[in-house]
Amino acid sequence: MVMSHRKDLITSFGVGEPETRAAGRHEQRRTERRERDLRRRQHRAIRLEQRSQRSIGRRERRQAETRERLMLAALKLFAERGMAETSVEDITDAADVGKGTFFNYFPSKEHLLSAFGQYQVRKVEGALAEARKGNKPIHDVLRDLAHAVSREPGRTPLLIRSIMVAPLTNDAVRESMIANMARGRKALTECMILGQQRGEIRKDISARHLARSIQQGMFGAFLLWGLDPKLEIVGWLDTWVEIVSAGIRSNSAKGSRRVRRSSRH
Repeated sequence: MVMSHRKDLITSFGVGEPETRAAGRHEQRRTERRERDLRRRQHRAIRLEQRSQRSIGRRERRQAETRERLMLAALKLFAERGMAETSVEDITDAADVGKGTFFNYFPSKEHLLSAFGQYQVRKVEGALAEARKGNKPIHDVLRDLAHAVSREPGRTPLLIRSIMVAPLTNDAVRESMIANMARGRKALTECMILGQQRGEIRKDISARHLARSIQQGMFGAFLLWGLDPKLEIVGWLDTWVEIVSAGIRSNSAKGSRRVRRSSRH
């Protein structure tokens, strides 16, 4: 009874508290260590992920550079010799890469023309971006686009003939060319819609049909040049753009154009 009473007195006066506080501090330190370990693991994982992303980014850039180097080397050779007279080894030598490297990027030399088609489509999408800015009339955007396409690397009648022949002899190239043309036509359609909204382009013909007609005209211009190298393509494109512009221009735009011309005379 006396011992029990003494234990109650010890507890009531806090004599047992140091052990309790020590146990609490020990548990707190364990919790803090776990949290520090967790934060270190998280930081390490983030650093590894960032390093991995940088590595992937460098690898993708190198791959894109090699792909473009192969394409430009091939276009130059196609322009000088024609595709039939150019071998894969000729292309890899000109691009300064191993022959085996070529097939990591392209199944055949004909597929290089598909890559070139994608390169062309980006020009059309660039024209759409310019049209969206609203700094130029749509007709000027079309003229700039026509000349940008004619200035592509290695552009010669021989290259044009290679581009025309490849889709007829290779189904994969043909399907790729159809997809590229559809993508380009979509961008041209959006250009026409912008022109219609601004009152520059006639609205009685759908933007989609106008875009297809423009694409057909440009395609035909380069086809004729491929058949007859004596044609002066740059000057001929200016004439073609004027004819197309006259056909697609809205009546209100035609009126303002006549006013501007008369004021200059």
